[in-house]
Amino acid sequence: MPNRNDALELVQDHVDSESLRRHMYSVEAAMRAYARKFDEDEDLYGMTGLVHDFDYEKRPEEHPLPGAEILREKGYPEVLVHAVLAHNEPRTGVAPETLLDRTLRACDEVTGLITASALVRPSRSLLDLQAKSVMKKFKDRAFAAGVDREEVAQAASELDLDLKDHIQFVIEAMRGIAGELGLEG
Repeated sequence: MPNRNDALELVQDHVDSESLRRHMYSVEAAMRAYARKFDEDEDLYGMTGLVHDFDYEKRPEEHPLPGAEILREKGYPEVLVHAVLAHNEPRTGVAPETLLDRTLRACDEVTGLITASALVRPSRSLLDLQAKSVMKKFKDRAFAAGVDREEVAQAASELDLDLKDHIQFVIEAMRGIAGELGLEG
C-alpha cells in the first residue's frame, strides 16, 4: 500500500494551487483526528483526506472519477478509492457506506468554511477561532458562498455529530498544522 510520502508526491505532481493543497492538508488533519477518536487506522484516514481532491484542479468537471482510476493504478486500497468516489456522490453515484466514507464527507466542506472564517479574523489565525464564530458565518450564505451548508450539516448528522461540536473538533485538528496552512496569524 502506498504511504503518506507517496500520497504527498501524488498531490505535488497533480496540484499547483497552494490553496487546494492547503485544503487537502486540512482534510487530512481532520481525518487523522477522527481516526484517533473512532479508533480507526490513522494512516488510511489521513491518506484518504490528503488525496481526495488531487484530480480536481486539472479535471474539475470529471472529479473524482479520473483520480479514482489513478489511485487504483497506484495500488491504493479500494476502501480509500470508494471514499474518494463517495465524497462526490452526485457525480459518481457512489453512496457513502462506511465510516471512512462518511468521515471524509464530514471533513471536506467544513474545512473550507473554517479556513474562510479564520482568514477574515483580525488575527488571520486558527489559534483563536472558535466554533461559535464559524456558526455565525455558517448562517450567512453570502460568506464563503461555495460551501454547501446543507452538505456540511447532513454530513455531520450522518456521523451523529452535533454541528457545532464537529466544527470545533475540526478547528482543533487544523490548529495542529496552522503554520503549514498559513493560519497562525
